[in-house]
Amino acid sequence: MYTESIILSHFDPNLSIEEDEYYPVGNKNDTSYRFWLDLEHGYCETAGNRIHLYADEERWAVVAEKSGYQNRGLRAEIELYYFGNCIDYPITSYPEGRYISNINYIILITGDEWDRICNKEGEDMEQFEMINPNAQYVKIRDVNVPIEQDTSKYRSLGIHSRKEDNPRDLISFEDLIRYYSDTAPTLLAATETEIRQHIPGDLRKLMTIDHFHFSSVYADDHNPSQEELYQLIAKILVTKDITLWKPSLPANNHWSNWESGNL
Repeated sequence: MYTESIILSHFDPNLSIEEDEYYPVGNKNDTSYRFWLDLEHGYCETAGNRIHLYADEERWAVVAEKSGYQNRGLRAEIELYYFGNCIDYPITSYPEGRYISNINYIILITGDEWDRICNKEGEDMEQFEMINPNAQYVKIRDVNVPIEQDTSKYRSLGIHSRKEDNPRDLISFEDLIRYYSDTAPTLLAATETEIRQHIPGDLRKLMTIDHFHFSSVYADDHNPSQEELYQLIAKILVTKDITLWKPSLPANNHWSNWESGNL
């Protein structure tokens, strides 16, 4: 059995990995990390995000999902952050040791695909992460998806990141990802199979939270156990009652509310 306080303790930023009884015990050459959902990351232009809850009488899991453009990795991808008492934590082995973390990556658009549709003419900034105005489609996973080249449709959604050094009004990589997130979110969403890669296949899914009140992980007073979002999550996991999802704080997890990818 588990309690709300036990669940909330897993989100405590001061909890060391060594104190987490469910985290894999590493060897001396291993490197272990725990990551939290971050809508302000300097190396990722955030697009979509949501939270998935799973639980039965003995096991619980929370999977936070974020999609976006990695502006240093030159790829669009999904990040899945895992918390719980039944997680098969991602482990990558190298000759010098293992890398253990609670995050899994799913590539949506490869670097080669970005290079194929990248604008290669004009001034330097017109060639930096900007899309060729003649590009007709982009491959997301294995599907060719049409590229909308009408910038007015982006502006109507508040999407237009490159206003300077962009005389031809080209669409940037992050603009395209955010456009898909707002107009066709399933294109960038993880499948249930992908989400369940690191949790038990028979664990009951309770709900997906698409809209929620997010608090900056960089705030000095950041304390998940005191935040409504995590308190409601803990109550739902313990009771299995999804009708308890009645937040009093307004949802603010849309990408437009947070500055990201600015490094």
